[in-house]
Amino acid sequence: MSTLFTKIIDGELPGRFVYRDEVCVAFLTIAPICTGHTLVVPRLEIDHWIDLPDEVAGHLAIVARKIGAAQVAAFGASRVSLIIAGLEVPHTHLHVLPITSESDIDFKKADASVSAETLDAVADALRSALGADASH
Repeated sequence: MSTLFTKIIDGELPGRFVYRDEVCVAFLTIAPICTGHTLVVPRLEIDHWIDLPDEVAGHLAIVARKIGAAQVAAFGASRVSLIIAGLEVPHTHLHVLPITSESDIDFKKADASVSAETLDAVADALRSALGADASH
């Protein structure tokens, strides 16, 4: 059975993608903790990140770094947080969050009421900051 993330990757459910390649995708979460909160998700349906093949795990980290750099450029974050919580959806995903302090890293701050227009603008800003990297 396909995970929620596989359905997004396959286009069965909508997603605001900012990056795609043959190994993974990156899209905005619909309940961001902060502006720019992006998920980096492997195409492989692997529940726990410690079970990822080494080359996939390494690739996800490289893509997360690119997303983080784009978040700094687009939103002026002083830091970028990388979290692998893995409890919400049984499909490995890396949370990449532009932050200004550790207090910004709080899943209780997730906001499921962010408008579609706001999410579209955030996705556009990240794709612009990623430039050629967004369209792998």
